[in-house]
Amino acid sequence: MNLNELTITEAKKKLADKEISAVDLVGACIASIDKHDADVHAFLEVFNDEAFAQARVIDKQRTAGEELGDLAGIPLALKDNILMRGKKATAGSQILEQHIAAYDSTVAARLKNAGAILLGRANCDEFAMGSSTEGSHFGPTANPWDLSRVPGGSSGGPVAAVAGGMALGGFGTDTGGSVRQPAALCGVVGMKPTYSRVSRYGIIALSSSFDQVGPIGRSVDDVATLLRIVEGKDSLDATSTHLDETTIAELLHLEEIKGLRVGIPKEYFIDGMDPEVEARVREAIKLLSTHGAEIIEVSLPHTNVALETYYVIQPAEAAANLERYDGMRYGLRATAPTLEQSYRMTRGEGFGAEVKRRVMLGTFVLSAGYVDAYYKKAQAVRTLIRRDFDEVFKDVDVILTPTSPTAAWPLGEKFDDPIAMYLADIFTVSANLAGLPGISVPCGFAHGLPVGFQLIGKAFDEATLFKVGHFYQSITEWHKKSPWDV
Repeated sequence: MNLNELTITEAKKKLADKEISAVDLVGACIASIDKHDADVHAFLEVFNDEAFAQARVIDKQRTAGEELGDLAGIPLALKDNILMRGKKATAGSQILEQHIAAYDSTVAARLKNAGAILLGRANCDEFAMGSSTEGSHFGPTANPWDLSRVPGGSSGGPVAAVAGGMALGGFGTDTGGSVRQPAALCGVVGMKPTYSRVSRYGIIALSSSFDQVGPIGRSVDDVATLLRIVEGKDSLDATSTHLDETTIAELLHLEEIKGLRVGIPKEYFIDGMDPEVEARVREAIKLLSTHGAEIIEVSLPHTNVALETYYVIQPAEAAANLERYDGMRYGLRATAPTLEQSYRMTRGEGFGAEVKRRVMLGTFVLSAGYVDAYYKKAQAVRTLIRRDFDEVFKDVDVILTPTSPTAAWPLGEKFDDPIAMYLADIFTVSANLAGLPGISVPCGFAHGLPVGFQLIGKAFDEATLFKVGHFYQSITEWHKKSPWDV
């Protein structure tokens, strides 16, 4: 196996045993970037010189016997809405094209302290609004499994980087499925932790009650390892939560799942879902059942209004967050005779079509005369959705669903059809609305393209998701496939 295709777990062991060096790992990832990224466009910027320099320092420290961080020498890709001090942070938008981050996000700071090597800024839909990574001002990202197809979004850049062997792991943000959905479409593992488990400080905000940073890896163990580094209370984010127990990947292994209660919500197997995708997910369910899991059909009755609820609340919060981009303090500024004209021209030129669409929708649902009819009603339905999950979790340990209703679709197919694009998130938004953890795990192929299933757990019960996901990967090999072997 090529070094750039190692799991983080495998790479850490080889580094500790001095079978390989950090320079070797970085070199393998950079070589893969040089070979493939002109076609994939996972990265907006690669920090070649800095990555090699950091790798050399880590190798010297390891040789000298110094104590190193848990991710020392591991190359990672970060979505371009996660601030790294002194680096551009554009969130895929023209309005921030020249913006330089003045400080590190908490996620970036914790990764640096752990010795991770941050390889570069990965592409994303503008302000994380999208499901295909076609909405970036800097051009679309392609799926490594088929360069004519989307990688999913909005975290398509870091996901494609991991899937394509250009980084061993990465981080994106998941507001309505933006880590899990591309992970499914690209054949890797992606997680949205419980809301507030990971600090949002230094994340370019989209929707403050939904946004959550999520790890991406080749294996469930990798994702658990990455989560442990970044999770926990942060004094810079008042919404972050103190954890009594932190994630330890080595303690999350199950030798059997006999008696595990797996809920299968009937509302997630719908008309219009690709039959091949459904078949792969049902095969995964059957495999778990064969190994002793108890499969229980459950109902989440408000699932049918989850997407509509999300697309009322999320644009409202986005409209409020994006008010700050007026061209006066940072970012693009249009020259105009009056202040009002400058505002209009700056936002008109700087924002793309999807951002404008959601800002207008969000402004409408918050406007006088409509806030009660739309925004407040959507918040009430959000509570009902959360209660649905509470009821189901009285009878099951974990919920299993498809991650996406389809495999990756051709570039451009849905780009001008926002409703079709929004439907790509139909299986993922409910976990965001309820603030629950979710993880996507590869479970096969449909039409030659990756498929993933989603596990949803109780709040702060990521451990169960890791245990079930790891068990599944211990009896399958889907996560070991590489697009470059096809």
